[in-house]
Amino acid sequence: MQDAVVIGGGFYGTAIAIYLKKQRGLKTVTLIEREPALLVRASYNNQARVHNGYHYPRSFTTAFRSRVNLPRFVCDFPDVVQRDFTKVYAIARRNSKVTARQFERFCQEIGASLQPAPRAIRELFEPRLIEQVFLVEEYAFDSTKLADWARQELAELDVDVRLGTRVERIYRQSEGFVLECDDAYHTALHARYVFNCTYSGLNQFGGDFGGTQTKLKHEITEMALVEASPQLRGLGVTVMDGPFFSMMPFPARGLHTLSHVRYTPHSSWMDAPGDDPYQRLSGYERESRVERMVRDVGRYFPAVYDARYADSLFEVKTVLVKNEGDDGRPILFEQHPASSGLYSILGGKIDNIYDVLEKLDAETFVSASHAHTVLGTGI
Repeated sequence: MQDAVVIGGGFYGTAIAIYLKKQRGLKTVTLIEREPALLVRASYNNQARVHNGYHYPRSFTTAFRSRVNLPRFVCDFPDVVQRDFTKVYAIARRNSKVTARQFERFCQEIGASLQPAPRAIRELFEPRLIEQVFLVEEYAFDSTKLADWARQELAELDVDVRLGTRVERIYRQSEGFVLECDDAYHTALHARYVFNCTYSGLNQFGGDFGGTQTKLKHEITEMALVEASPQLRGLGVTVMDGPFFSMMPFPARGLHTLSHVRYTPHSSWMDAPGDDPYQRLSGYERESRVERMVRDVGRYFPAVYDARYADSLFEVKTVLVKNEGDDGRPILFEQHPASSGLYSILGGKIDNIYDVLEKLDAETFVSASHAHTVLGTGI
């Protein structure tokens, strides 16, 4: 019997597998990923933003946790984080859910650095539509370098990594679980603990797993990739909070992402067992909305017209239904009520990993091979 099986080879799944081996002393850990490589789905297909709280003026808890977690992430992953660009937040004059003054007060409350942007940057925006522009401290991350870190750590710790494999059913058995896989040998794995880190696929298992108690919603999203003009290459821009859009460096490709609150989400639906979000995505036509994004963004930020469209990243984004109204991004951390030792975990932001690890620190894990309690903290 394995000590633990982690399902899902994104950043959360790999970080948890590493944590279980490195910090909690579990001897036998298997990581299962349905794709042919690690960190190639939601961990790659996103805005690549390391949040510092600014993004969430309507969710103090999410903002504050970002402020706490960002320095830890930068310290733990210095080679992954890109800091050599100027980041600005601009507040729209109309239809914004926060005013410039409210945004200043919010940043003071969470302790986030904020100062007026210099004239050269302010002049990039349309003053009739933008109330104020601020310089902030926020970074981007390179998901390909994060994947390199994960592969190296997993190899050094001798974690059993199985790519191109999908868990189809989970059954409770004695003091552990049986996981039936769809590989060529229809492997059945036995594990004392199971960590379900499949993001949009959290509730797509047969067998005894009854699904998460927390309600989930899925969206097919488009993250446009553009080549910025020379004057914008060292700049990251977010306009909020209402006519919301962002243009952020995307280090993995040397481009910028362009996202828009209205045009990035293409479709949405409530989570349901047997309705695989990834199958929906695979059958989606993927017609880009980048022209509409640029047209609207250009009203506020005319410099975007000089950007050249390169590509689009389509992915399924999953959020907790209870936080749709406030844009909060808390983690989902559930132990299945009828199956002690089976955890479902979802995080909306990369820095949320520290919130997950704090919750795991409070759990007791017993190695099947040693039958002793092991404790630990940190990533």
